[in-house]
Amino acid sequence: MAIILVVDDEVGIRELLSEILIDEGYDVRLAENACAARRVRNELRPDLVLLDIWMPDTDGISLLKEWHVGGHLNMPVVMMSGHGTIDTAVEATRFGAFDFLEKPIALQKLLGTVQKALKHDAPPPRPPLTLEAFSRLPFVKEFRRRLEQAAAKAPVVLIKGATAGMAEIAARTLLAPRAPWLDLSATSSALTQEALEKTSGGILFVPDLAALGKMQQMNLAFAVDRAEKLNLQLVLACTTPLSTLAEYGWDAKLLARVGEIWLAMPALAGHADELPEIASLLLTNFVERGEVPARRFSTAALNALRTLPWKKHAEASWNVLYGLVRNLALTALDEEIGSDDVARVMPPEVVEDSPAQSFLPLFEQPLREARDAFEKLYFEHHLRQEGGNMTRLAERSGLERTHLYRKLKQLDIRLGKRGEE
Repeated sequence: MAIILVVDDEVGIRELLSEILIDEGYDVRLAENACAARRVRNELRPDLVLLDIWMPDTDGISLLKEWHVGGHLNMPVVMMSGHGTIDTAVEATRFGAFDFLEKPIALQKLLGTVQKALKHDAPPPRPPLTLEAFSRLPFVKEFRRRLEQAAAKAPVVLIKGATAGMAEIAARTLLAPRAPWLDLSATSSALTQEALEKTSGGILFVPDLAALGKMQQMNLAFAVDRAEKLNLQLVLACTTPLSTLAEYGWDAKLLARVGEIWLAMPALAGHADELPEIASLLLTNFVERGEVPARRFSTAALNALRTLPWKKHAEASWNVLYGLVRNLALTALDEEIGSDDVARVMPPEVVEDSPAQSFLPLFEQPLREARDAFEKLYFEHHLRQEGGNMTRLAERSGLERTHLYRKLKQLDIRLGKRGEE
């Protein structure tokens, strides 16, 4: 029996629609506002929602957008309004509404729309994220160009410095529309010629070379030997040095083949200003694909991500960021992710080496000396974060530049050439 959720602030409308639909054999649930609709939707996952546009707390279009952006629009939604216009109907359709009903709703129109909506297929899944989403960031754009250039001539390309989800984002950048995709790590049996032929024109992906077992290594060798002839593009990822894989018993000839053409994911160290945008794009993708609940970053949380010591994770900084964002979205209790959430999920080695640990000796000093020592730590830390840029340091510290120079001289903080300029 299909569950239909009727959302309308007018009790008379709710009761009338409920009676009609119950008589037709549907299981009907009612909500008087957006808050109640969210609760019922989360608890029951209705098969269809009849949603009024004009409601006192949150209007129907805003609730539809919320479900659309949050990846929660996995059921057809029919909008209802007594003041319907073409513009409203078009906007609702743009955000995923199945249809639009004008009040007063004719009985046959209601039942016909409900029947069609319940037979309607679920909306197609969101397309996977690719490096195209990061095209505003010059250092990512440059990496993408190098990746596409290498793949145009080489059937096998190795990506260093990222594995799993982040490596897949890079690999899917090379995938043509509707082209086949095969994850070699998901194949535990022997790979056949037929399977490779079916993937012709597409991509064979290995999310982490180091995780492949003996059979999968043999499958990789089989695919590498036939890649060019069958028009296959192999994209492999690894953060483990190939010399280490050789020590684990990998075939030396295979390692030589897969390591011929490689690119390293650009390190995040030195790109603190771009980290908020990257983290926000990753979070939006997780939400839109329904992998995590609806979440958003607070400004404080994004600033906290910027100040993490990314140099310590230069070999796999993208993996660290990808994992942090996903962890935050899945474990934060509130819709807005705060800086305390970021501190909670930091890798242990980041917490141990945090600048905050340097504050402990200050408690043993007189107040004046402790204050000077703290200020020196503060300015040295932010000078590093801003790459010696005095304009950004002045903005971050809230000091006028003349006062800032005087303060740095007083604290005996030496500036590099960039800062002196």
